[in-house]
Amino acid sequence: MQRVCFLLKVRQDKLAEYRERHAAVWPEMLDALSATGWHNYSLFLRDDGLLVGYLETEDFEAAKAGMEATEVNARWQAEMGEFFESLEGARPDEAMKPLTEVFHLA
Repeated sequence: MQRVCFLLKVRQDKLAEYRERHAAVWPEMLDALSATGWHNYSLFLRDDGLLVGYLETEDFEAAKAGMEATEVNARWQAEMGEFFESLEGARPDEAMKPLTEVFHLA
């Protein structure tokens, strides 16, 4: 199982709405994530907007590609793009660059 951690930055003026959106993620989005191999997926948000994502998957590239092929992901990404800083024209799911794991205690 591959452990993946990534960072994004939520705009300060969008923090409350970002939290609200994630308190009620669309059921079809949750189903698509599970079906495409996203397991034990968590998002952590700091008050300054730093977002830390963590998930476990057999193959992160395949999991991303699976989501890319879903209609619900296209709708979700289109709505969520306005919440982030420094995407440089990318969708939020394209901007998720895994951090290098340097230590793990099993």
